[in-house]
Amino acid sequence: MAKSRVQTIVEQFGALTFPGVYDTLSAKLAQQAGFSLAFISGYSVAATAIGKPDMGFLTQTEMAERARHICASVDIPIIVDADTGYGNPLNVYRTIDDLINAGAAGCFLEDQVWPKKCGHMRGKKVVDRQEYLDKISAAVDARGDRDFFIVARTDAEAVIGLDEAIARVQAARQAGADASFVEAPGSLDQLKEIGKRAPGPIVANMIEGGLTPVLSREELAAMGFNLILYPLTALFGAARVIKDLYETLYRDGTTQDAADSLASFAQFNEIIGVEEQYRLAERFGVK
Repeated sequence: MAKSRVQTIVEQFGALTFPGVYDTLSAKLAQQAGFSLAFISGYSVAATAIGKPDMGFLTQTEMAERARHICASVDIPIIVDADTGYGNPLNVYRTIDDLINAGAAGCFLEDQVWPKKCGHMRGKKVVDRQEYLDKISAAVDARGDRDFFIVARTDAEAVIGLDEAIARVQAARQAGADASFVEAPGSLDQLKEIGKRAPGPIVANMIEGGLTPVLSREELAAMGFNLILYPLTALFGAARVIKDLYETLYRDGTTQDAADSLASFAQFNEIIGVEEQYRLAERFGVK
C-alpha cells in the first residue's frame, strides 16, 4: 500500500504540532494559519453539535456528517475522532468506511467501554485487550488499500496501568495500525516512558488544564513523540471570547468598546472567501 497523506506529512516534519477543529470555520482558520494537518475532536463536536459533554452522547452518523462538511471545506488532511468505533468490529468496519467516504484522512480508535468518556475525565473503563485488537483488525480490513491513517489509542493507563497501555499499542501496531496514542499520562516520567517504549509515530495529546503536562514541540520531540495534538485550544479560546463578548453586549447594550475582540466585516469575509465567490459569479455571468 502506498504511503498515506498523514504518513507522508509525519515523515516530512519528524514532529509536528496540529490543532483540533470542530466546524468548517475553525478548519478554514487552521488551514489559513499554515497547518498541514488537523483533527476533528469528538469532545468539541459533542459540545458544539448537541451541547453535551464527551460522555458517549455523540453518534456515529453525527460525527461522520460533521466530518463530511469539514473535509470538503479545506485541502489539508483531516484526522477524525472515531471514539470506540461505536460498537463491535462490524460497527468499526462501517465507521471506517463512512469516514473514508466522508473524505477523512485518518482516525483515532480507542479501547474504552461504550459509552466512553473524554480521556481526561474520571470513571473510564476499557475493554479486554483482544476485543480492542479485533476492532483494530476490522479497521485495517475496512481501510484496505485506501488512503487512511489509523491511530491506535488506549485509555488503559488510568484503568490498568502504563505497562498494559504500552502493550496494547504495541499489539495494535502489529495488527496494522499506523500510530500509537497512550491517552492521559499524568507525569513527565510517564511521557518519557511512552516515548521510549511505544512504537512510533506516537501521539502526544496536549489539553490545556488536562491531566498531561503541556510541553513544547521540541521537548516532546526529544522524548520521541511525533504527532503533537492540541485538540481543544480553538474550542476553549472561542468559548472564552464569545462568553466575554455576550456578557459585554448584555451589560452595555453595545459592542462599541469591544472592537479589538472582533474580526472586522472585511476580515471575516476574507476568511470565508467572499471575493472568490464574486469572481466565480462574474465568470458565469451571475448578476
